[in-house]
Amino acid sequence: MTHALYLLDPDPGPPWMPFAGIRPFCELRAGAHLVRERWEMFVGTEAAAIFALPHLAGFPEAGVPPVEARRPVAGPAVIGSSTFAPRGLAGPLPDAPARLTHDGITVGWWVPAGTTWTGPVANAQAMNVEGVLLRGVHDLISALEQLLRDDLLKLLGDSDAVPKGSVVLGDPAWIALREASIEPGVVFDTRKGPIVLESGVEVQSGMRLEGPLWIGANTRLVGGVIRNSAIGPWCVVHGEVSTTAFLGYSNKSHHGYLGHSVLGRWVNLGAGTTTSNLKSTYGSVRLEVAGTKLETGHQFLGSLFGDHAKTAIGMMFDAGSVIGAGASVFDGVRAPKFIAPFAWGGSSATRMTLEGFLATVERVLPRRNVQVTDATRSYLRRAFDWLTRSP
Repeated sequence: MTHALYLLDPDPGPPWMPFAGIRPFCELRAGAHLVRERWEMFVGTEAAAIFALPHLAGFPEAGVPPVEARRPVAGPAVIGSSTFAPRGLAGPLPDAPARLTHDGITVGWWVPAGTTWTGPVANAQAMNVEGVLLRGVHDLISALEQLLRDDLLKLLGDSDAVPKGSVVLGDPAWIALREASIEPGVVFDTRKGPIVLESGVEVQSGMRLEGPLWIGANTRLVGGVIRNSAIGPWCVVHGEVSTTAFLGYSNKSHHGYLGHSVLGRWVNLGAGTTTSNLKSTYGSVRLEVAGTKLETGHQFLGSLFGDHAKTAIGMMFDAGSVIGAGASVFDGVRAPKFIAPFAWGGSSATRMTLEGFLATVERVLPRRNVQVTDATRSYLRRAFDWLTRSP
């Protein structure tokens, strides 16, 4: 029997900054795939809807299912939590309601035919599922480290030949090129994992690519070293990048180190922007989000950049920095560890205006052949109002 899939976002607390309020959490990248895509592969069907904050209804990105306020769901259906990145395929599902768990923590619900889910079900049978639990945005780094290699092994297969003039270190069978344009002198190092380049990717001479590495469609790699990362579609990347997830449509076009970081969509890092990813004490990195301190348990953690965040040239970010959606950071050289959404400068309480933000969006999105529709403007207005509301 065919069953439906629904994704359920958690409450938008500090661990989910800088993406709380700007996008559904299941639209974040965990390994080579979005959290939603992982649930879709796990269940074997496309998501019917995402239950998230009401103002995200009508979320306009292409390919995203409808975003709705939480409501009752009639079975047969699976309710998957956006706080979990599944691995593998679901096993047989019982005739009775079941609670999907990982290490004893609920990560989803099975709703059999003839029943309706309205919330937690007392005494539901527990079914353990494999994957990575996400306590917040910072755990997307854990997901990258645990899931990316296996994701890429499953993506190997049909591939164009590695062009003459390339240097291959390791097994060339661990390289998958799909109508990518590779200039001479590119180094492919597969000794630690596969490398997959999707359709339309361009790689300029002198790049060193170290697996595991996934590069999304139409991304341009224009110089430097990239390792152990998942870079979404329509990006431009230069410099040293390590253990970092790009959602897509973002620019890091110049030199500067970016490590153990997460970038949302439409981020632009100015030349020389650099992230620290390790404390001088080698201790656990702590996040500070609007006055709330969060212990991550990560020894290596860089910066978390929300959608539409921008940095000026030469900006430096401490380990565990959080840069809010829409922020424009240009004050000084060393940025504060927390920068509020739509901040103007970064070191003061000044915010950009809605009109100024939308004017920038109107200039930026068409550069990647994305039309700014009335639905996009309406969603961004609602997100701006929610993220800049008084406490």
